[in-house]
Amino acid sequence: MEQPVSHIPYGKTGYFNQLVIDFLAEHPNLRPFYKYSPVQPDFEAVIQDKKLFPQQRDVLVAALQEQYEGLDITESVRNNINSLLDQQTFTITTAHQPNIFTGYLYFVYKILQTIKLADKLRQQYPQYNFVPVYYMGSEDADLDELGHVYIDGKTITWPTEQQGAVGRMQPEGFEELIEKVKAAVGYGTYSEELIELLKKAYLGHANIQDATLYLVNELFGRYGLVVLVPDNPKLKKLFVPVMRDELFNQHSYRIVNETIEALSQHHKVQANPREINLFYLTETSRERIVQVGDVWKVLHLPVEFTAASLEKELEEHPERFSPNVILRGMLQETILPNIAFIGGGGEIAYWLELQELFAYYRVPYPALILRNSFLLTDGFSQERLRKLGLRITDLFEDTEELVNRFVQEHTNASLVLKDEYAAVEKLFDDLVMKAREIDVTLEASVASERTRAVKSIGKLEHKFLRAEKKKFGWQTEQIRNLKARLFPANSLQERKENFMPWYVHQGPAFFDVVLEHIDPLSDQFGIIYQQ
Repeated sequence: MEQPVSHIPYGKTGYFNQLVIDFLAEHPNLRPFYKYSPVQPDFEAVIQDKKLFPQQRDVLVAALQEQYEGLDITESVRNNINSLLDQQTFTITTAHQPNIFTGYLYFVYKILQTIKLADKLRQQYPQYNFVPVYYMGSEDADLDELGHVYIDGKTITWPTEQQGAVGRMQPEGFEELIEKVKAAVGYGTYSEELIELLKKAYLGHANIQDATLYLVNELFGRYGLVVLVPDNPKLKKLFVPVMRDELFNQHSYRIVNETIEALSQHHKVQANPREINLFYLTETSRERIVQVGDVWKVLHLPVEFTAASLEKELEEHPERFSPNVILRGMLQETILPNIAFIGGGGEIAYWLELQELFAYYRVPYPALILRNSFLLTDGFSQERLRKLGLRITDLFEDTEELVNRFVQEHTNASLVLKDEYAAVEKLFDDLVMKAREIDVTLEASVASERTRAVKSIGKLEHKFLRAEKKKFGWQTEQIRNLKARLFPANSLQERKENFMPWYVHQGPAFFDVVLEHIDPLSDQFGIIYQQ
């Protein structure tokens, strides 16, 4: 029986870019772009830095209490919200959009890691309190990304014509979507409970952000997770000074571009700033704001402002302004007494562009932590691997390369024609010598024939391998099936699958299992073995 969890370095998975690997290794090329070590952060230093930042905790708590009104919340959630009034309480935050039905498995991993890190820090620093927060990116308008869920090989898509911030959209047509989810997940001990939960979330709330708040609270409230929806006038008002400066002076464009120029010498840039990094929100749209001369226009809408009317709009309706990726983190760190942000590789990449911008606005820059990544395996897959004589880590290889290697290692035939290549090379070396003796111009002809002969051996080698693969048909088919099962669409499971196929069989215990195996400051990819 294999151990319940094992690890593989990110660099050996083949699924993570160099930026992630360099970030974890604190490579000198990347280290200037973030403040604290990602695997051994000096949390006391982060806390002291945050203490110097004026925090309007009463506004935050009032907004949260209003947001949670009418929801059934656990004692730990209530206590965590109230504790945010205390100057010794800090948050650990992860952020994600309100994907329908939570979207990808890594959504669960991010939240559980946030919970685990808060628990760890409470033990490590008993003089402080730490609250895990899920910051909902409800103003995202990318429905192509947020409006589908993948379950057991099937993509279920929400066919809505609504536009604008996804969080504000009405959950129309979810009766049919939930029936599709029910059919896709099949029967399990917790199937009825899960489907009932989805119905209460999406059929019992007016918009997607309220549905997501309800769903996430029901799933993770027992751990004390606090959900924050920043689409709130009270919270946006705290960000007015930065938004005003962005609209009238546009410093972020210059500052972030200077960082990008230095960063891009070694790594691909994740996000590029615009002159104005704010959108204008209405109930049905989220459009860019551009300045044309002395007028600020909202693209694709008959809305424009003079300097005076823009100032008035910002003061009276801050909720109508929505930061893009360049300013989103700044809003988060302004609202929350936050010390650590847990994000995926893409999120870390854009945060690395922002350190100088944070310094300019004197907003403390948090410790950046890469989210944990896992592969969940089952008893069936483990048994198949054992019969094939493969390790789970072998499956991280390209499918065809793995199949070829398997055949070459298990065949009795000599499929790699090394000796034959050597013989051909020797033959043509001799022919070159003869060609020189006869007529030096014949060397080119010999070289041409050498190339043709080497190609011919390569073709034969390929045919030998293909023929031998047929003898290993069952094994190669099993390898392909295992790869497709554990790496759907040749992607990491966590970037494709949803949590529900596991939840219908294990219920809330599924989260407990993952939580147990999470190392909140890990620099390794985890493999969890389940029966």
